[in-house]
This record gives sequence, C-alpha cells and structure tokens, in this order.
Amino acid sequence: MDNESILEFGKDKLCNTQGKQNIIKHESSKGDYQMPELESTIERKLIEQLVYGESQWTYREDLKTEADLWANFKYILEQNNKDRLNGELLSDSEFEQVKNQLQFSSFYKAGEWLVGENGKVQVHVQRDTERLHLVVMNHEHIAGGSSVYEVINQYSALKTEEDTAASTRDRRFDVTLMINGLPLIHIELKNKQHSYIDGFWQIRKYIGEGKFTGIFSAVQMFVVSNGVDTRYFAAAGDTELNPKFMSGWVDQENNSVSDYLDFAKSVLRIPEAHEMIARYTVLDEDAKRLILLRPYQIHAIESIREASKTGRSGYVWHTTGSGKTLTSYKATRNLLMDIPAIDKAIFLIDRKDLDTQTTMAFQAYANNDLVDVDETDNVNDLKKKLKSEDRQVIVTTIQKMQILISKRLKEDTPEYQKIKNLKIAFVVDECHRAVTPKTKRELERFFGRSLWYGFTGTPRFAENPYPQLGDLPRTTEKLYGERLHKYTIQNAIHDKAVLGFQVEHNGPKNVADETDSSVYNNETHMLRVLDIILNKSYHKLGFQNGKGKTYEGLLTTSSIQLAQKYYDLLTKIKNGESSLKIDEKIKQVLPDFPKFAITYSVTENEEGSCVNQQKMQKSLDDYNGMFGTKYELSQIQGYNGNLNKRLARKDAKFKSRNEQLDLVIVVDRLLTGFDAPCLSTIFIDRQPMGPHDLIQAFSRTNRIFDKNKSNGQIVTFQAPKLFKESVDNAVKLYSAGSTGIAILAQWEEVEPAFRKALSALRVCAVSPSEIPEMSMKEKKIFAKMFQSFDSLFAQLKSFTNYDDSMLEQYGITEQEYDDYVGHYKNVMEEIREEKTNDSETAIEETDVDQDYELMAYSNTKIDYEYIINLIQNIVTPTEEEEDITPEERQKKIDEAKQYVEELRKDNEKVADIMSDLIEEIEKDETKYKGQSILNIVENMKQDCIEKVVSEFCESWYAMKGDVMYAAMHYRNGEIPNESVIKKNVDYTSYKAEQEKALPKFKYYSRMIAELKETLEKEIKPLIASI
Repeated sequence: MDNESILEFGKDKLCNTQGKQNIIKHESSKGDYQMPELESTIERKLIEQLVYGESQWTYREDLKTEADLWANFKYILEQNNKDRLNGELLSDSEFEQVKNQLQFSSFYKAGEWLVGENGKVQVHVQRDTERLHLVVMNHEHIAGGSSVYEVINQYSALKTEEDTAASTRDRRFDVTLMINGLPLIHIELKNKQHSYIDGFWQIRKYIGEGKFTGIFSAVQMFVVSNGVDTRYFAAAGDTELNPKFMSGWVDQENNSVSDYLDFAKSVLRIPEAHEMIARYTVLDEDAKRLILLRPYQIHAIESIREASKTGRSGYVWHTTGSGKTLTSYKATRNLLMDIPAIDKAIFLIDRKDLDTQTTMAFQAYANNDLVDVDETDNVNDLKKKLKSEDRQVIVTTIQKMQILISKRLKEDTPEYQKIKNLKIAFVVDECHRAVTPKTKRELERFFGRSLWYGFTGTPRFAENPYPQLGDLPRTTEKLYGERLHKYTIQNAIHDKAVLGFQVEHNGPKNVADETDSSVYNNETHMLRVLDIILNKSYHKLGFQNGKGKTYEGLLTTSSIQLAQKYYDLLTKIKNGESSLKIDEKIKQVLPDFPKFAITYSVTENEEGSCVNQQKMQKSLDDYNGMFGTKYELSQIQGYNGNLNKRLARKDAKFKSRNEQLDLVIVVDRLLTGFDAPCLSTIFIDRQPMGPHDLIQAFSRTNRIFDKNKSNGQIVTFQAPKLFKESVDNAVKLYSAGSTGIAILAQWEEVEPAFRKALSALRVCAVSPSEIPEMSMKEKKIFAKMFQSFDSLFAQLKSFTNYDDSMLEQYGITEQEYDDYVGHYKNVMEEIREEKTNDSETAIEETDVDQDYELMAYSNTKIDYEYIINLIQNIVTPTEEEEDITPEERQKKIDEAKQYVEELRKDNEKVADIMSDLIEEIEKDETKYKGQSILNIVENMKQDCIEKVVSEFCESWYAMKGDVMYAAMHYRNGEIPNESVIKKNVDYTSYKAEQEKALPKFKYYSRMIAELKETLEKEIKPLIASI
C-alpha cells in the first residue's frame, strides 16, 4: 500500500501544513485548554520540527481519544493488508481479536511482539475457518514501503472505571509518535521554569495510574525535555523506572546534544526514530526489561557497519562499564543482517570467560531476536555450524577455533575448502587479552577473507604493549586496525553513563620494601583487612539504605590459597570464634552480615590441588546451605553462573535479602567482563596490577545503580605508594591524560573541605531553628550551602577513616543534621513553588540545584519501595515464577509480612495499609494482578489523607483546600498557611451548629492545636514515605 491512500483517509482532518502559526490547538471537553505559553511554544516548535523538511512525520490534529487511535490503526492495518484480507474489511468482532492481542501486560511483552517474525510484526485473525496473518509493521520498510509515520498531541488519557482513587484523574499527553498507527515513542515537555526530571516523574505517575494501557501499552521509548535539556529512556513499570538510567544524546565526537530541537533532528526524525525501535532496542530476557542503546553505542555500531562495507577491520574503545557486551552483541547481529556478503558472524571468547556473564548476556539478548545465536558445545559442533548454509551468529571459544583449523580439518577436502573460503566477521570482546597476536595471525591466515572487530575498555598502547614476539603486533591498533570509535572513562563520567572512583590506599605505611610478601601474608594483616571490610565500610556497602538495599563487595587476593584462608577467617568471625567482632551498628541493619562466598574460574579450579578442591567443596556446601542450592565440584560452572546472577540481582528473586550476598572472595574471576550494578566496592589485598588489569578491576564497581550509589569504591591493602602511582598512570592512560574527573579527592582533601563547608553552613544558619525566619534570598543561600555541605559529608562518611564519634569534635550531631535536612526540604519546596507561581522570578537564574538528591542522609529503617517490590513480585510474578507451588507463594507472602512488621515499628499507618493489601492478596491470588502496587498503595494513602482532612474540616468548618495544602506541606511542626486557614474558616456556621461553641479566640487556638496534632499523628506518617 502507498502512503497516499492513507493520507487520503485523513486529508480533511489533517492540519493545514502551510499555516505554521496555527499548527496546534489545545482543546478540551470543557472548552479551550490554555497551556502556559512557554510550554505550548515548545510543543508547537517540536511538532513543526518533526513535520517539516526531511522528517517525514505527518501531524494528525484530529486524533485525540483512544477511539480515534483505534480507528486510525484499523484503517492503516486494512490498507497494508488488502491482499491478505481479500479486499474485505475487518468486521467489529475481527478487530476485537486484534485489539485483544495488543493489550500488553508490560512494555517488555510489547517489545517481544515488536521483534516480529523475520522483521514482520503481525497480528492474527480467525475468519471463519481461515487464520489470517496481518502485518502491522515491517522493519525492512524503514523510511518507506508500508511505513506510516504520524505525530499527535494533547491526547486525552481518561480515567477508567477501575480508577476509584480520589487522586486519579483524566490526563493529557504532550506529544506521541506513532508508526503505522501504534504509539511507540512518547514525549513529555516542560517549560524552562521546570527541570526535565519533572517530566520523568510525571511519566512514572501516569504509568502507575495505568494510563499506558490499551493501544498505548506498546510504547517502547520515552523522551523528556524542558527545551534546553533533553533525555530519553526505555519504557518500564513504575517501580522499575530509575532516573539514573536516562540518557542524553551525544554526537559522533561525544559532544552533547541537549536542545530539544537538535535532539529531534538527531534522534526523532525518520529513519532514526524507527531504527531506535527496530534496531537499537534490546530485550534483556534475564531482567525482563527493555534496553535502549545509548548514543555512543549506536555510533560504534554504525562505524563498524560503514567499515565492513569497504572491507576494513578495526576496534572500538569504549570504557569498561559502558555496556560493551551489549554493543558488541548488536554489532555482531547487525553485521549479519546488514551485509549480505558475510556468511557467518562469530563472537570469539576465551575459554576462561565461559562462565562469565558475556555468554549468558548474549543468550539473554538474543532470545527474542531475529538472528540465531548458537553456542558451540564442542569442536565438531563448531565445524557443523560453519558448514551449514544458515547465516547465524556463532558464539565460540578461541581454543575450539584453534583446534578446528589445526587438527580437525584435512587439507584439500571439500569440507576444508568450504570452511576456509567462508567470509567471516569475527567480533572479539575484551580484545586486549582475549586473542593473542599469535593466535589471531593463525586464524587470519586460515580465514583469508575474514574481517576483525575488537571491543575493549583498555586497549594496548605503546605504554602497555603485548610482549615482544618476533614481528607480531604489540598494540591493539596494529593488531586490529584503526580505532573506529572512542568513548573514554572521562566521556562516560561526564555523561553519567558510569560513576567516578573513590580510591583509598590503606596498606602499611613506611615499609622499606613494599613488594615484600611477608608483610602481608600473615593473619594480623588479614584480620586488619577484614576489620575494615566488616566494620569500617558502612557507607561503602550501603548500610545507610537499609535492609535489602545494601551493596556488595569483592575481595581479591593473589592466590587461591590466600583466598581460602580469608574464607576460613570469615567463617570463624561469623561463628564468633575470632577476636574480631562485628559492630552492633552493622548488626542492627543486617543481623545475618556477612553473607559471603568464594569463586574461581573453571581453569583456576582445574589447576588447583586436592586440598583446594576439598576446601572448595566445603564452601559449596556453605553456599548450598545458605540458598538451598545443590552444587557439587563437578558443577563449578553452574555454581559460578548462579553466583553471577545472584550478584547481578537482575532476577526479581535475587532482590530479596534472603537471596543476597554481601562479599565474594576471588583471585582473578569476576575482575573482568562482569556486570553487577549493585556491587559498590572492591577490596584489593595484592600487589598493583598492570594498567589494563587495574582499570578492568576498578570498573566492576562504577556501574550506575540507585540514587545513593555515587562512586565506585576502591580500597587497597598493599604497597600504598606503588599502588597510588600505578592507579594514577592507569587512569591517565585511559582517560586522555588526566585523573581529575575519574578519581575523587582523597581524605586529606575532603576532610578540611568538609570542615570549611560546615563553618560556612553555621555562618548562614547557626542552628536549624533559624531557617524558617529567613528571607527567600537567605533561604536560597542556605539551600546552596547545605547542598555543598551534604555532598562533602557523604564523601567523608564513605572513607574507612571516618567514625561517627568524630562528629563531636566537628561540632555537629546526626540529629542536628537531620533537623537541617527537614528545613532544607521545606526551603526547596518553597523555591519550587516560587518558580511555578512567579514567572518573572522563575526566569531569574538561581544557583540552587533543583534536582540535587541528598547524599549523606541515612535511612536504615525498612525501605518502603523495597516492600512494594516484594508485593509486586507476588501479584505479577515473572514467567519462571508463575508456576510456583502454593507453599513457595506463601513463603513470599510471609517474607513481605515480616518486613511490614519491621516497618510498623517506625510507621504504623503505612504498615496498616500494607497489611490490609497483603491480606486481600492472600485471600485472592488474582487480586491486583498486572496492576501497579506502588500506585495502589499511594492511592490508599491518599484516600486516608482525604478522609482525615474531610473529617477535620467537618468538625471545624475549615476549607478543605486550605487544610489539604497544610497536609501536603507540613514539616518541622509548622503549618505553612496557618493565617489563610484562620481567615477562611466559617466560624459563624460552627457557632450556629454547636451547643457549646468556643469563643472565637479560643476556637482559633484550639483548631490550630488540633490541626497540628492531626497533621503530626495522622498525616505525617502517610506523607513521609511518598
């Protein structure tokens, strides 16, 4: 079908594309809807950018409701499938079949469907005895063929019958981009008075309210912007959305593209927008989530595609932690799909990486993909796959490939010639070490028509070359060819794709020979190391987040024997058989701390002695006892895989504290190619490694995770001078000559800066009680000062030198800090309201960071959202857990109940709401299935607040709006609008209705006193966790 016939359908409804000034009207069932001018201008300009020029989007002013969208989708579907429908339009009942197939339970499920079959996304209709396969979208028709691109705005997402909560209401969406009538990219815009983050929270709220259901359930990508700052992120459930995973756009040279119109030109035009959905969205089967590639990943893939067209090889330098495995996966599969001349795409790994995440990640990404990804079981299996006519991605080891070409193929046989003449694209992850120059030359000589693409975060340069072996290449560039794309650690930290590092060198000082192993290989040293890990890493390991939200650590040593000695010492400490005791402060948060394990790679284990094997079996028995697994020594690869998944916490089951580890002891395993965002700290008790190994090890810690994880934490315990020198050299080598961005300041710099920041805060506000009386200008100065102080306080706390007893000498207590926090939150609320209400003041720039999140604030109380996630996993389990036994389901319910009872100690009101909710779920397992538990609990809380406020207003004849404002803004015992409440109360009606009415002056004071008590006891607990 051509686009003209579809446009004909809507020609009377389409906007007049000549009249730019009249392009957008905002209508409402209650009359014309007027948006703030700045926001409507941003919206208008964005649509103009999308519609005019080369973009190929068509503006559909007429599509405002769900009925409109379904009618439009039906028309396009019929036009694109005239032959399959034999010219007969879909009946109402047939179209109901289609609509039912498009009611996706999650954005991930929609993503699975959008992959399609051979690039064709289909729905199926039963017509009498015939089953019709209708094509919704053809990903081979990007920017042409059957693809229709439309943009709508101000769509009305109406409140449904199920939405009983008072807080739920009709919503209006800003701008939505549709491909073949299906909404796939949704954009929320704010004016420049607001941060783009407000758009993020708005989308999160709408998802929780169930607004992205029906035809909107297929959305894959969200964009938020305030005009000058633009971000995008993959669609996910409300509790899964994390603002830290938003990405800005950068160009090929890593220059920021933040303006919304420039972003639209780069990302939202056609074909780029369609490619984002069809080519650059990945389904992670393990985590059951969508991943949208970041710009540098896309640029790297495109650069490989361009190089392959002209037969060039090369390498990609992307810093560790920036998603190289995902990039290499997409690059591998795209080579096969885009370049017909390539017979096979082979992803090469080293045998010792077999039990790392790389192969598991490949399988997780490929599960829903259009290409076959096959892991080879043995050399004969590899030979069979190479001989087959199928064009597929093959994952295999370098060792198997070497054996095949050197021992399993006879020269001058048809089999030999067929394999030798294959046009193969080799993709090598961790290419700085995975394939040696010697091995690569052997493979290249055999496969004379091969292309080679290496991925590494730590290339070999002239400063850290391969060992000299004849005339073999010694640098990555000499080995693979030109660098096709670069994204350094500096780029990644700047873009917030990874975190910086805080490094502490805690090795013995003033040692004559820092390389003398006798200084370190003794129990005294090892117990000192364990004391720091167990008792002085409270903030490094995230204890301030509370139970279930703590982080993990790795302890690496130089040998299996030392690793096992550490394991034995930890066992004694945990059993109370050592002089080293775990602090009560630690036990209060995690009574079962530390939960630890030990792991070696397959090859390390094979090389071990009989004693090592026995000790490893003992540690396997401990692991099995902890987690109910049944691993034997013969299943070491399975054990390692399970441990990887447990550390990564992608699966919902591993988010439960019962399934979590705190510390893993390793030699070399997990120091490369391992991704666990909740791993925060690496403790290094060994001599300094080479530059590439050092950065690889460090980079296990600096993945983006939650709002409280602000750095990757590194603690070394040997050779402090040598280690500092090695770290500085390595960071300079891999971040374009500077350590400034990557390595944070040391204790010696942070501690005096903290003292200075505290002094400045005291000058601004000697005590927290002074803050309410400040002018607005003074409050802004205080907010800025407090942000600076809080940031330094958080840094200070994360050092092992820090101890809470130091606060006394600094002249501040934790309680005083908490009081400052309460007033700071009030001040920030006032600043936001001022910006919203006063456009002139709003335009005036302020230095206060509106999006700053408190970093030093501890919340060891049981986490509200942690319980929400536990309940969500009960009502909407993953596919793997849908068939769990009633006993297993009850175990999950009992765990949630246990956490609710812990919450009750701090917040009885919210605990009551959650208990009622769990009771309903226990009685009816279908209750709330597929719904957002976060939204349900928030609505239940809001209903409680509404009830309390209504009852108060009935008793005292106060205005509900006034009291509700007081309820939502009450902090530190202050009613912000006390005078307004007094002014608007209806004392006359109160007096007329009461037999013993209070005199007016007593009425006012009694009413305010009772309001304070109500806010403190009834409302504050419900607001506290919102």
